[in-house]
Amino acid sequence: MEYGDWMLTVRERGNGSTRLDGRHPDGAAWTRGNDVRPLVHGATYFAELLRSVRAQRAGDLLMFTDWRGDPDERLDGPGTEIGTVLGEAASRGVIVKGLVWRSHLDGFQFSESENRHLEEELEEAGAECLLDMRVRPGGSHHQKLVVLRHPGRPERDVAYVGGIDLCHGRNDDVSHVGDPQALPFASAYGHRPPWHDVQLALRGPAVGDVEAGFRERWDDPSPLSRSPLVRLRELVSHEDTDADAVPPQLPDPPACGSHTVQVLRTYPNRLLRGYPFAPDGERSIARGYLKALRRARALVYVEDQYLWSPNVVESFARALRDRPELRMVVVIPSFPEQDGRLTLPMNLVGRISALERLRRAGGDRLAVYGLENHAGTPVYVHAKVCVIDDVWAAVGSDNVNLRSWTHDSELSCLVLDESADGRPPTDPGGLGDGARRFARDLRLKLSCEHVDAGAADAPYTPNELCDPVKAFDAFAACARALDAWHEGGGRGPRPPGRLRTYRPPDMSTPVRTAVMPLYRLLVDPDGRPIRFRRHNAF
Repeated sequence: MEYGDWMLTVRERGNGSTRLDGRHPDGAAWTRGNDVRPLVHGATYFAELLRSVRAQRAGDLLMFTDWRGDPDERLDGPGTEIGTVLGEAASRGVIVKGLVWRSHLDGFQFSESENRHLEEELEEAGAECLLDMRVRPGGSHHQKLVVLRHPGRPERDVAYVGGIDLCHGRNDDVSHVGDPQALPFASAYGHRPPWHDVQLALRGPAVGDVEAGFRERWDDPSPLSRSPLVRLRELVSHEDTDADAVPPQLPDPPACGSHTVQVLRTYPNRLLRGYPFAPDGERSIARGYLKALRRARALVYVEDQYLWSPNVVESFARALRDRPELRMVVVIPSFPEQDGRLTLPMNLVGRISALERLRRAGGDRLAVYGLENHAGTPVYVHAKVCVIDDVWAAVGSDNVNLRSWTHDSELSCLVLDESADGRPPTDPGGLGDGARRFARDLRLKLSCEHVDAGAADAPYTPNELCDPVKAFDAFAACARALDAWHEGGGRGPRPPGRLRTYRPPDMSTPVRTAVMPLYRLLVDPDGRPIRFRRHNAF
């Protein structure tokens, strides 16, 4: 397997101003010898994060970024609130540095006050947390990472990257009964919305890449906000707006595993003054997908919060058109998180258009599902995962839409495993790359949960799902049985599994015409330079 067949080269990243690739001694755009573990569900991630932070001592370094942070969100029971745990680390002498999106106003259902409270609580405890609004108008910092470094103990160094925020609503587990500290949400999900999400734990040299990306943002000399009103508020409230120096970056942790990792980002073409580390923006997440999809032959497996934008899904549609044997499985939320009279159609119109394009390209080789827990409550899919042919795997903060691929800041990790997986089929794509253990295990872990594989009454075993065609058919059969059970009034034993066939709601042409401009302006804006937009290039 050639890594350059699946991963971006330095040139293909398209951002010569970042120090991310130039820091590698071998000149590669990725690092080898990492150990990567998927942490499925917020409860899994939070429990591990708690143990890792509490093991830090004076002189260690903790860096994090977030879209939303709730200081009172519990990682694992009373006394483990985010603000408390990070504050206690600072009081022990751990150097704690955070960048949290300042957020739009709470009146628009964002997280302004929560993020400000986290900043205030951490600053009072001796940490440094900055509210970062260095984004395009209407944009956000959506990256979710935590990096823990340990001078003299590099074997303990770890980075966490994925879709899980340090906030309310995320602390759910495999039972999907929801986080006791819930967020206001669409009524379909009940008072305690079930939540499906994924984070990665990385050890090895890739930790240095994630840290380097954090430092690029931390060292940006631009003001945290260009709004005169915000800067006046910063002055009046004595808010910390100057990033203090961080100790020099340590050497990368030593190799410890078989995983090759590439760190990809999205940064927009920021108006007036660009990022010093990405003056024209960076769209390497989009480019990474485009490159990998050209090699897709057997199965593209996607879990995504949105799956919007015909401009973005065209790359998936092209793969389906060009490869008549290719199948695509998509797991998305059954309902948007907002159900207002205006916000609901704005959130739906992009998905409806995107799915229509995929359906025209793939026909019955495209399968789209929502999830529910065993009580029948819909599960909100917040995961951002893609696995192609059991070779290439991506997990990050980015969704499949223009906002994530061009407009907001995002962070994703691509993982290729040097270890081949010997279970048949040993080369699903037929290109000689062979099935890879990490990608296949990730897909199976997620798939087995969705079809209840391994349960006493399950018709499928995990090994049967290795075959892309059998996995595709197993999802269809599982959803068909559960749909029929619900349509029959829920009589008799509930079939195994959690999959429901996703059926896009009807939307009339006049409604589509009316809401499409709002969708493009507010919901799924385009952050590319004009020359890229003209050709739908990234």
